[in-house]
Amino acid sequence: MNDTFKPYVTPVILRNHLHLGGKNAKGDSLAVNSLYLERQGRPWIGIMGEFHYFRYAREDWKTELLKMKAGGIELVATYVPWLCHEEEEGVFDFEGQNDLRAFVTLIGELGMEAVIRIGPWVHGELRNGGFPDWLLKKPFPLRNGNPEFMREVESWYRIVAKQLDGLYFKDCGPILAIQLENEMPDDAEYLEKLKALAIKCGMEVPLYTVTGWNSTGGAKIPVDEVLPLFGGYCGAPWEQSTGELPPSTHYFFTGIRNDSSIGKDLQQMKAADGWQLPYERYPFADCELGGGLQNTWHRRYQVQGMDIYAMALCGLGEGVNLLGYYMYHGGTNRMGKLSSFQESRATGYPNDCPVLSYDFQAPLSEYGEVREQYRLLNLLHLFLKDYGECFAKMTYVPAGVSPGLMDTEKLRYALRTDGTGGFVFVNHYQRRTRLKDVEQAVFEVESRNENGTCETIRFPALDIRGEVSFFLPYKMDLAEAELIWATAQPLCREGNTFFFLEIPGMEPVYCLDGEEFPVKTGREAFRISEKKISIVTLNLSDARFLRRLDGKLYLGEGCDLYLEDGTLRSVEAGEQKAFVWENGAFQPCPVHAEETGCEEAPCLTAETGDVSCRSNGSVCMLTKLSDSPFTLTGPGLEEVLLSGPGPLDWYRLTVPDPYGFVSLELPCDIMQLYTDGTLTADDFYHGVPWRLPKKLLFGKECYVVTTTTEQNIYRERPFYR
Repeated sequence: MNDTFKPYVTPVILRNHLHLGGKNAKGDSLAVNSLYLERQGRPWIGIMGEFHYFRYAREDWKTELLKMKAGGIELVATYVPWLCHEEEEGVFDFEGQNDLRAFVTLIGELGMEAVIRIGPWVHGELRNGGFPDWLLKKPFPLRNGNPEFMREVESWYRIVAKQLDGLYFKDCGPILAIQLENEMPDDAEYLEKLKALAIKCGMEVPLYTVTGWNSTGGAKIPVDEVLPLFGGYCGAPWEQSTGELPPSTHYFFTGIRNDSSIGKDLQQMKAADGWQLPYERYPFADCELGGGLQNTWHRRYQVQGMDIYAMALCGLGEGVNLLGYYMYHGGTNRMGKLSSFQESRATGYPNDCPVLSYDFQAPLSEYGEVREQYRLLNLLHLFLKDYGECFAKMTYVPAGVSPGLMDTEKLRYALRTDGTGGFVFVNHYQRRTRLKDVEQAVFEVESRNENGTCETIRFPALDIRGEVSFFLPYKMDLAEAELIWATAQPLCREGNTFFFLEIPGMEPVYCLDGEEFPVKTGREAFRISEKKISIVTLNLSDARFLRRLDGKLYLGEGCDLYLEDGTLRSVEAGEQKAFVWENGAFQPCPVHAEETGCEEAPCLTAETGDVSCRSNGSVCMLTKLSDSPFTLTGPGLEEVLLSGPGPLDWYRLTVPDPYGFVSLELPCDIMQLYTDGTLTADDFYHGVPWRLPKKLLFGKECYVVTTTTEQNIYRERPFYR
């Protein structure tokens, strides 16, 4: 039986109904209709990634932002947590890594734009959701529109506005959007007051956003005043259960925007008045598509690259027109003057998070290492940058028959189309589940011609095996040729050369104007002279390292490339090879790799007591101690000190140089690193080595302490398919 789709319905696009949008002095404009956003009057799909300046060393901001840009991120989102800037009432801190203005200015200097999430409550797995302790002691309720609270918010907003003065879109600055509050499900009046207050304080932008999710009908928002944004995660570390959870719906094509599970630990279950968010008035936009997961003490995950890629691909297939990741780059909490800054049960929240680590298992780690989802997601970002204008106008069409949540046999697929051309989306991946292979799948799509008649486009029979997620084009313009269909995934283009990705296990064939062209996978261009085009079909191993940098197309030989001050660099250390696309071919080009790059780390264990491991001629050593080497002092000790059912294990850690990383394999409950007597890093053990940059350790007296493994927690084991 062939795989078909529900009938396509031409969308009704509402325009000029939202009180959003704007134009700056350069004539640049941004507008929003009910289907997509527009820049300079043209459809636009933004690619946004969250990175917290207050959780990262200021001297490293530039390099890390450039890595994000190389991965396809063009919008940098960040919270502005009240707690971090005004821990003591009336005493403000915008210095060092708290320098919000410097961070936003740098974003603009690097050719990126900013989305500022100003709260006042932000969550972000922060203490009190980002509220200072002193605010909680005030004699009035928080997070609603009462006058006393709003006066405090106005004071805070004015401080933030002063920091950002002159950096808004209207000033030709980088700030494109502002998010009001976070995870506020049931108070539209309060959100409207926050928008008015932000404008009153001088924070004027084209886009004001809110989070749109709730447990039932979507968040109550001031209709047409703000843009509701959505999201989804591959797991639920906030769930209080310590057992396996049902399969995530984000590996299915549903078209449902509202994920009722996000923030479920802090939300009411149902709106009493039957509220339903009017989704048809807004484009489908994400701000919290999970780039990873932040482990909690009671639920610990091992995120894989495909966990995130398949979820993002499904989102695009079901209509997402703004792709926003939380988090895209991990970070580290700092210790405050009065307390630690992490979310914890001790402060009335339902989850315990690490004191310092906010790694999030994100595409870029807490220490700037590249994870697999960084490479995979860039496959989508390359496509959106070159084809987003056309793709944004296409709408989601469900499969003729959709599988149920527990179905592991039926194929999961969907369509995005404008009625004439489009893309067939297929997801054959479910986290921690084995899906049955599908043989001889034949996709049939209806295509409307210019004269109003319809024709059926039939793809060849495909065998879909293993863990694959992909999309296939049909009726796609390739310069002067029309691609009727292809069994390869479009990536990007350079002039009349079109780059595609070979789907693992599938032969790449291109049907152009009715003639079929099997194309060999490789880096060489396949020239179709009569069509005046060339096609390059890369395998996944190469495509993972394809980058668009300052308009040019680069390919790393197994290394992750980025540009800094005109120099092509590799994240990985040592001698690397790179190529640039010039004159119709990939040409070798020089690449600089820092000696301090993310080189392969020695892995140290405690199985034999004293353990040493040699890497590049240097020796790292982990030595088990019989007793605690020092006594801790300072603020917030009750949240830092470890306790458990058994004794603490202490180790001395020695590194001979500041280059690269060291890995520790210490099965336990909680791990902490102290350098010169100060808590410097920590994590909950979740079955993978703990990686630490040696520059964090070199020249310091370093100790690691671990607690005994707890049993009443959910800790994922490797899943073998």
